[in-house]
Amino acid sequence: MVYSQEVQNMCVVHQGVHHGAAPIPEEAKWVQSKQITDISGYTHGVGWCAPEQGACKLSLNVKDGIIQEALIETIGCSGMTHSAAMAAEILPGLTVLEALNTDLVCDAINVAMRELFLQIAYGRSQSAFSEDGLQIGAGLEDLGKGSRSMVGTTYGTLEKGPRYLELTDGYITKLCLDTNDEIIGYKFVNFGKMMDFMKAGDDANTAFEKASGQYPKKFPQDVAKEIDPRRE
Repeated sequence: MVYSQEVQNMCVVHQGVHHGAAPIPEEAKWVQSKQITDISGYTHGVGWCAPEQGACKLSLNVKDGIIQEALIETIGCSGMTHSAAMAAEILPGLTVLEALNTDLVCDAINVAMRELFLQIAYGRSQSAFSEDGLQIGAGLEDLGKGSRSMVGTTYGTLEKGPRYLELTDGYITKLCLDTNDEIIGYKFVNFGKMMDFMKAGDDANTAFEKASGQYPKKFPQDVAKEIDPRRE
């Protein structure tokens, strides 16, 4: 350690009381986080690339500083899906500090990792007050049945009005309009469920019908018109 001459000429003044790092909540415990192995928790971060043409939601399950589980969800950029596949291979087994300084190829994923690190380092994790945290596999539970991301895609123009294209329910097949041409509901097919039915042995048409539904289940009034949101 090299000190300047000015510092060397100073007299010693002893530091007063130092209580150490403020404790943060981690998996139902209060932890004075001093090193990477003190970090545990399940949490999420959202990032975006410089041109803001795509975004990434990153979910990590960290135990004793080591990433045990990674869920990467992307939207808006086709190239990010390949980066996401790479990140799912790279991240498990790394410490959160290693992950923070690992090039995950896509800016959106790198930014998500930065935002997630900030949350977990300050004890703002989803599992902060959950005893022993969340089990490995919590990421898949976030996706729900069918293991598909919850995506919402809508579109609208001043001239022609709104179009619902895909919602958490599934892929929108019909928009249901009343006599004023206002949306009062929609019909959809859940592709995750449809694939499960097909894997169970149903033919495509039967699986499609079984995975189809409408919202609300009972329309509040008679439907005057049904339109295909992608063609009409």
